[in-house]
Amino acid sequence: MDERPTPFGELLTAVVTPFTHGGAVDYEAFWRLLRHLADTGSDGVVVSGTTGESPTLSADEKAALFATAVDAVGGRMHVVAGTGTYNTAESVELTERAAEVGCAGVMAVTPYYSKPPQEGLYRHFVAIAEATDLPVLLYNIPGRTARLIEVETLVRLAQHPKIVAVKDAVDEIEFTRRSLAALPGDFAVYAGSDAMTLDIVTAGGAGVVSVASHLVGPQIKRMIRAAKSGDEGLARKIHDALTPLFTALFVEPNPMPVKAAMNRWWEPVGEPRLPLIPASDATLAQIEASLEAAAAI
Repeated sequence: MDERPTPFGELLTAVVTPFTHGGAVDYEAFWRLLRHLADTGSDGVVVSGTTGESPTLSADEKAALFATAVDAVGGRMHVVAGTGTYNTAESVELTERAAEVGCAGVMAVTPYYSKPPQEGLYRHFVAIAEATDLPVLLYNIPGRTARLIEVETLVRLAQHPKIVAVKDAVDEIEFTRRSLAALPGDFAVYAGSDAMTLDIVTAGGAGVVSVASHLVGPQIKRMIRAAKSGDEGLARKIHDALTPLFTALFVEPNPMPVKAAMNRWWEPVGEPRLPLIPASDATLAQIEASLEAAAAI
């Protein structure tokens, strides 16, 4: 297939934020986790995104996480800082702080709660893009933000030299196909949901911003490589084996399940901050069964 560019690599992990037993950010565990992800297939990480519990992190905590990630793996992986909020001025300030510590790019989520019109979305993202020289990954996730970045707005934004990619978590393959057909060939589209990775990569997407790669990074990387090389049979076999895990990791709100899994099968990353809570034993049992299936591939 004709491959679009991969400005942040093919496999990015939307990394969790570890917390201590007392609820503080555990920067030492975070540093070790970044090294672990670099060793298990990830080309990059998104720091302080949804999976990183960004709504509960202060601006200073986010900036410290950006700096810690750059220190841990900046020479080995793309460190993409989650700087988008529903406040344009705050998003610009966080983007400037990400640039100061050496991040490779920023991710800017659709402003949530206030439901801005498409022109407001356009101006918001351009303000972020013009704050620094860092490339920008848009994050289109209407299920969480109550606002879709329409294809026409994506096309307008793609004309900006600093806006280079979108994380597509719309979860509608027809929307993705329309986006890919309309966007310029040098603009990258990443899957924003693990379950959509194969379909989006097969349609011409660059790769995925993944949650499951905390646990099965090498398998996801093999699936992407197989799909891009035309080995549809292998790609589908891996996808089918991983699908139960993709499902299990979202039976409760993300990142509750993946944090429980990391606590069990990696090392302690703490409980989520309120209003999220620890995942149930039933969820953990479902993850365990799905990991056994994944191990067979």
